[in-house]
Amino acid sequence: MYQILTKTEPAANIFTMVVHAPRVAKNCLPGQFIILRVDEEGERIPLTICDYDREAGNITIVFQIVGAASLRLSKLNAGDSIADFVGPLGKPSEFCETPIEELRQKSILFVAGGVGSAPVYPQVKWLKEHGVDSEVILGAKNKDFVILEEEMRAYAKEVHVTTDDGSYGRSGMVTKCIDDLIAEGKHYDVCVAIGPMIMMKFCCLTTKKYGIKTVVSMNPIMVDGTGMCGACRLMVDGKVKFACVDGPEFDGHLVDFDQVMKRSAQYKTAEGRAYLREQEGNTHHGGCGNCGGEA
Repeated sequence: MYQILTKTEPAANIFTMVVHAPRVAKNCLPGQFIILRVDEEGERIPLTICDYDREAGNITIVFQIVGAASLRLSKLNAGDSIADFVGPLGKPSEFCETPIEELRQKSILFVAGGVGSAPVYPQVKWLKEHGVDSEVILGAKNKDFVILEEEMRAYAKEVHVTTDDGSYGRSGMVTKCIDDLIAEGKHYDVCVAIGPMIMMKFCCLTTKKYGIKTVVSMNPIMVDGTGMCGACRLMVDGKVKFACVDGPEFDGHLVDFDQVMKRSAQYKTAEGRAYLREQEGNTHHGGCGNCGGEA
C-alpha cells in the first residue's frame, strides 16, 4: 500500500497528491509515468510523474476527474493509501540523454495546456538543475484553470500565461502566444508541447512553419500502460508505435494526429474496439506482435 501524504485541489476537479513510493522516486526521470490502482478491484490509471523527492521517497501526481476511476481516486485524502503504484514506466525525456553542454546551446520552449503542466514541470525543473534555461507557455481556458504557475516560475527563465478568454495573462490560445513571441523577436530551437490532443496538433502545425523541432507527449491516449490493450496505438512517420512502451514522447511533426484522434474515438466503445482488433490484426497490441503475445 502507498500512503497519500498530501492532497490539494488547485483547480476545479484537478487534484495534486504526494504519494510515498520510495522505489519509484529513486529511479524515475522526467517524462516517465506511473500506473496506479485505487484498490484491488480498481481500474489501472496511467499518470505522468509531476515531481519527485528521492531523499524523502515521494512522488507527486496531478490528475483531472475524467471517469469513475479518477473520481474514486479524488475521494481519497491524506492518510489514505493506494493499493498499487507501479513505475517508473515509459522512456524519459530525450533531454535526459542529451549532453548538457549541447542543451545549454539551445533555446527551449515548453507549451503546457491544462493538466499538461504536470509533465512539463519536471522537465523544466530538471533542466534548471543542470544549468539549462527554458521558457514556458502555460495555457488554460481561464484564470481558474491555470496550475503550477508559481512552481514553473521558480525554474523557468520566463513564463508566459495565456487564457482563452483573456481573464489572465495574454489573451488567446497557446498557438497565438507562440506566434506573438516569435513576432516579438524570440527564437526557439526546440519546443515541447504537452496537453490535449487538439492543442498538440495545432502547436505542431504552428512550430512546423517556423522550423522548430517539436516533441509531444501521447499520455492522453494511454490506458493499460503495457502495450497490450491497444488503446495507445498510433502512427509515427508511417510506423506503428505504442505511447506507453515506445514513448510517451515522440517527434510531433511525425505523429498522425488525425489518425490518433479518430482511433481514440472508436476505441471508446466495445464495438469500436472489436472493429479495431479485426482491422489491425497483430499490430493492434502486444508491441506490434513482436513480444510473443497474442494478437
